[in-house]
Amino acid sequence: MKNIRNFCIIAHIDHGKSTLADRLLQATNTISEREMQDQALDDMDLERERGITIKSHAIQMNYHFEGQDYVLNLIDTPGHVDFSYEVSRSIAACEGALLIVDASQGIEAQTISNLYLALEHDLEIIPILNKMDLPSAMPEEVSDQIIDLIGCKPEEIIPASGKTGLGVDQILAAVIHRIPAPKGDEEAPLQAMIFDSVFNSFRGIIAYYRVRNGVIKKGQKVRFFNTGKDYNADEVGILKMDLLPKKEVRAGDVGYIISGIKAANEVKVGDTITATDRPCEAAIKGFEDVKPMVFAGIYPVDNEDYEELRFSMEKLKLNDSSLVFEPESSAALGFGFRCGFLGMLHMEIIQERLEREFNMTVITTVPNVSYHTFMKRDIETAIIVNNPSELPDPSGVDRIEEPYIKAQVITKSEFVGSIMTLCIEKRGELTNQVYLTQDRVEITFEMPLAEIVFDFYDRLKTVSKGYASFDYHPIGYKESDLVKMDLLLNGEQVDALSALVHRSNAFDLGKRICIKLRELIPRQQFEIPIQAAIGAKIIARETIKALRKDVTAKCYGGDITRKRKLLEKQKAGKKRMRQVGRVEVPQEAFLAVLKLND
Repeated sequence: MKNIRNFCIIAHIDHGKSTLADRLLQATNTISEREMQDQALDDMDLERERGITIKSHAIQMNYHFEGQDYVLNLIDTPGHVDFSYEVSRSIAACEGALLIVDASQGIEAQTISNLYLALEHDLEIIPILNKMDLPSAMPEEVSDQIIDLIGCKPEEIIPASGKTGLGVDQILAAVIHRIPAPKGDEEAPLQAMIFDSVFNSFRGIIAYYRVRNGVIKKGQKVRFFNTGKDYNADEVGILKMDLLPKKEVRAGDVGYIISGIKAANEVKVGDTITATDRPCEAAIKGFEDVKPMVFAGIYPVDNEDYEELRFSMEKLKLNDSSLVFEPESSAALGFGFRCGFLGMLHMEIIQERLEREFNMTVITTVPNVSYHTFMKRDIETAIIVNNPSELPDPSGVDRIEEPYIKAQVITKSEFVGSIMTLCIEKRGELTNQVYLTQDRVEITFEMPLAEIVFDFYDRLKTVSKGYASFDYHPIGYKESDLVKMDLLLNGEQVDALSALVHRSNAFDLGKRICIKLRELIPRQQFEIPIQAAIGAKIIARETIKALRKDVTAKCYGGDITRKRKLLEKQKAGKKRMRQVGRVEVPQEAFLAVLKLND
């Protein structure tokens, strides 16, 4: 065990984690030159197309150093704030972390957030200055930022470049010298923690775990602690580029187990695996339950696909345990699921993965957050409202509280004014402003989570020319003056477009949604009014004009009463059509509401 090292790579998005991981794989000959490709560990098409890491990827490397053979278990983690749950799980399976900072951009918000996660778990931090080959690199300046942040010595920072391979040998040496070997007892009862799982259509569920104590052997009977069910370990092994079967996986190591489990709800990330004949006394303390930030409804386009969508979501949850969902129904869209996501990017990725991996075409409703509603008859007990259509009758409501977050924005000083304007427009309150260097500022705001759900991140990048980095965490609920805004099409309420909004924003938002829907809903044979309403009061209206057939074309000459008679007949037909006509809302209309500012 003294020759095993478990470590992960943490950094802000786009600081070169995956590229550096590629160089480490090459330096340890884990991957042959022929198999080598950029982002070698990212196995999803989506990750390659967008150039981001969505899933954590574990891989084992063998390295011969100073006359000894070492086993290095590396976990490459995502950098985006929406996937921080992946990072927290990877950190729980490691003893050390490589903190990578881009030498041309310096420390950004997510770097700090991931670093705190690692420090909470007492990991050994190895700071690395990446992208040293760029002409715009500022090694001295960024090194000072790192020293201020983690209090290390200047000589402990390793200069590196993922592109040229500079510093890779130094990184491997630092991993062996500075990261402690895992602690554990091979003689103790088996105790292993599941940190990830995937669904394989041929072999069932494959669970990835880190062995804390004991040994897990092929063919032995194992028990999953939380569910209390017993299974046969049909195959155990370690994670190379492919799964590599072994006879046993010992304490301190990271491996996988295949036991023919088919039901998705039987494997829970954070669960403990132990032996049936000699179980351990207590489960390993897993991860805290994930707290979704954004809620949206996901519905199948065709209601017959509801069961298939449920299976797809369960399989996806195995691979992404931060997805939370429960069944719900909507008058406009039929049966579907109310899903909780960690952010807008997370929601977009889930939708794309459902379409690509499971061929499910889905409709997503307007995202919102969960509110606490207090009634006049019981002002102490909060009713949790995840969906605007669940809001009780406003006449009996005492107050509504909405979730607030603490947002940290790190940016260049020239953009401070425009970022403050944006945050104040989003009902934010400035709480702190610190100059990290002469031209880098950290601004801290408290603002409602509902305001960042839609387009905050995109607009922040726009006003700061892409320089600002953003991170947030929840701080609790505060009372707000919120109203429920409904949208009526042809006098019928579309519950999927209802939203809880602040009273001051309601008129402006209602007007903009009505204008957007007028552009997107196709014209019918009858006139369609689009209205935004608060209770019984209409606050905005747009009208989609009717398509008119020229019924008087066949009249040439003759008395005017003939034309009038035909027009009256048409008018009566349109009136009847409007009473029975149903307006279909296209999928683009639901999505366009999210992009009102484009």
